[in-house]
Amino acid sequence: MLERYYQELLRLISRSTGCRDKAQDVVQEAYARLLARQPQGGARALHGDTPPDSGQRALLYVTAKNIAIDEQRLRQRRPHDALDEPHMQLRAPRADEPEQRLHDRQTMERLLLIIEGLPPRCRQAFALYKFDGLSQIEIAAQMGISVNMVEKHIINGMLACKKGLPERDTL
Repeated sequence: MLERYYQELLRLISRSTGCRDKAQDVVQEAYARLLARQPQGGARALHGDTPPDSGQRALLYVTAKNIAIDEQRLRQRRPHDALDEPHMQLRAPRADEPEQRLHDRQTMERLLLIIEGLPPRCRQAFALYKFDGLSQIEIAAQMGISVNMVEKHIINGMLACKKGLPERDTL
């Protein structure tokens, strides 16, 4: 049965998947599953030593079709997986490129200069919020000011940073 139906099944699954390599994997998996279900003597039927019955042929085709459908569903769930796309090249993250590191360092230096240029109370509230991770309520209690005033300081700090950076470097 293997030799008899392999090419026919491969053509069918190739049309279904749109890729001969994927189709070969699907057909191979279908044969493997069918062989695993066969009793000891059943392997001979799959290899053509005994005439296959139409039930085995149908089971082989249904199994292959179901595997192809399962793989299609899997690809639809994760369509942008680089491992499924042979034309995708593995690249280092942009953050690891020397130009990007230099740009990031320069941006950080600009931001620190902007923050240093803020009025003292604004700088303190902004730093406690952004760098220390304190909540607005905690900052208000620590600085002895209202939560409203803390919000204003944080907003002013954010606006100063946004104005001081080019468009693409905003926070």
